[in-house]
Amino acid sequence: MTDQTDQTLNGPDAPRGCPVAHGSGDDLTRLYGPDAATDPRGIYERLREQHGSVAPVLLEGDVPAWLVLGYRDNRRVLDSPRQFSRDARIWRDWREGRVADTSPIMPMVGWRPDCVSQDGEPHRRLRGAVTDGLLAAAGRGVRRHATYFANKQIDAFADTGRADLVADYAEYLPMLVLTRILGLPAADGNRLVESSAQVLKGGEDALLHNDRIIEILGELAERKRAEPGSDFTTALIEHPAGLDAEEVVMHLRLVLIAAHTTTSNLLARVLQRILTDASRLSGLVSGQLTVSAVVEEVMWDTPPLAVLPGRFATADLELGGHRIEEGDLLVLGLTAGNVDPEVRPDAGVSVQGNQSHLAFSSGPHECPGQSIGQAILEVGVDVLLHRLPGLRLGVVAEDLTSTASTWESRLDCLPVEFAV
Repeated sequence: MTDQTDQTLNGPDAPRGCPVAHGSGDDLTRLYGPDAATDPRGIYERLREQHGSVAPVLLEGDVPAWLVLGYRDNRRVLDSPRQFSRDARIWRDWREGRVADTSPIMPMVGWRPDCVSQDGEPHRRLRGAVTDGLLAAAGRGVRRHATYFANKQIDAFADTGRADLVADYAEYLPMLVLTRILGLPAADGNRLVESSAQVLKGGEDALLHNDRIIEILGELAERKRAEPGSDFTTALIEHPAGLDAEEVVMHLRLVLIAAHTTTSNLLARVLQRILTDASRLSGLVSGQLTVSAVVEEVMWDTPPLAVLPGRFATADLELGGHRIEEGDLLVLGLTAGNVDPEVRPDAGVSVQGNQSHLAFSSGPHECPGQSIGQAILEVGVDVLLHRLPGLRLGVVAEDLTSTASTWESRLDCLPVEFAV
């Protein structure tokens, strides 16, 4: 680093470490609320113009954080666990009592005894159990389960000639497949869809729904200890890593929320892209285009998690021209990073064949369940196109709307019509 840069970062005009130091709470941009719900991309771009590749923001409850907007800065944070830890116990605002355990952001940001809250050897031990369990699950008929539940969901509306592919299909298909993977009754899956969505949405009910998820999964783990099966829950319980009872439940929670919310959001976005572009739809029907190619485009443009929580600075350091202090919270702007003009100057240029997007995270915490999600997506799209002849959008594309929370932007509905 040059002397001039040092002076800029450390002199009297240097950005201070705590994000709140950039202004009062009223001056900082909130990543929640009405504006964030309707125009998150506009917020990201305004922050990029004002602050560069890293910006001070407020999370729900006006909790201060740094939002990482630049692609390269996101990669640096994701790939450097010694500088940017996943362990929320070093989070200064929580440690000093400014953020309560009852805060609605705690289900997403707070520490838990699971692999995403750990680094180093504790992380390797727990992630190894999750990875082994997911690999075993992937070999036990994920595509068969996805085919069964996709047909079952379609059966409910196939005779009507119309449907909402968000509420009637994408919201439920991934969760129903997960019930088979985890060893849950399908009826529990229907209850968990609402709770899983609410945890990411935030608000005053987030903690209540998080507790409901833990209760259902705790009962599941107890059943599987008494009656083991060929499922992910049993695999965690019996893994040589020796997970205790709480670790088992927390990893069931992790897989359930992460796999359901990301896959359902991604499925809705893939179907949106197919149905708003006649060339993509005809390409899929004719076999000239694959579902995975469309998924890749969506991963770049509308990743299922727009913002990834959270990392905590392990020491004072510099990032994106800002001084980050030890214990600061950083959240990762995956959508913003994917459209960073420094690496993608023309967002209209095809990204086909380019898998360097941020959607699956990166580094030691990269998503371990990608193959399962991909299988659900491919089957979900294929079955839908084969079952519903003449499938077409039921409204003009410009009428489709989305609603965002801090962490994701979800398609509100996807009305379609088809021949009966």
